[in-house]
Amino acid sequence: MGGVAHLVFGVFGNANGLLLFLAPTITFKRIIMNKSTERFSGIPYVMTLLNCLLSAWYGLPFVSPHNLLVTTINVTGAAIESIYVLIFLILSPRREKGKILALLTVVLAIFAAVALISYFALHGRNRTIFCGLAASIFSIIMYASPLSIMRTVIRTKSVEYMPFFLSLFVFLCGTSWFVYGLLGKDPFIAVPNGFGSGLGTVQLILYAIYHNNKGETKKPSVDGSVEMELGKPQQSRNGHV
Repeated sequence: MGGVAHLVFGVFGNANGLLLFLAPTITFKRIIMNKSTERFSGIPYVMTLLNCLLSAWYGLPFVSPHNLLVTTINVTGAAIESIYVLIFLILSPRREKGKILALLTVVLAIFAAVALISYFALHGRNRTIFCGLAASIFSIIMYASPLSIMRTVIRTKSVEYMPFFLSLFVFLCGTSWFVYGLLGKDPFIAVPNGFGSGLGTVQLILYAIYHNNKGETKKPSVDGSVEMELGKPQQSRNGHV
């Protein structure tokens, strides 16, 4: 029975993770139509790409048994995030484009290092722990990316920069993979996604408090993305998506 529940929550995690990855399409429709990234930031999308790559690697059978669903959603997420990052590289101003390209280079180098070290230098439990820690750290970073937007919501008392469905999918995705991790007794999945579930809950609470003020206050001047990208599923696993 436990195995069936584990599978069911893994499937839920895949579905919610896909919705989370697709949530920014409305933003990118606007970007493409305006042929400008405006004040949107591409950094969260690059960081989510790293999370997806690490989580997909963690879910492979020779790294972490019984977590193939983690790999399937994160491979899909990596493909979607790559498209988002490419759009930013094409339409961003030159200075922003340079930042994104530099960060993307670092991200790919980190993933390559983790993959190569774990494959050639580590085996068994040591490989699982090394890859799990790497995926967990960047999954938490991905989930934490909306913190600046949450501060903006509190400061301006407006949810204009925090889309409802994005917050909802963060909560559903984090919760699904959190339960999946608990059922599978996998802390590298449960811990970061529990963090994501908690943040998603806080975002929904803020939305409930300030949703009537949407668009009524002055637009804040922030450098952060209006969206967190996120996800994870983390193993979604993230995230790990």
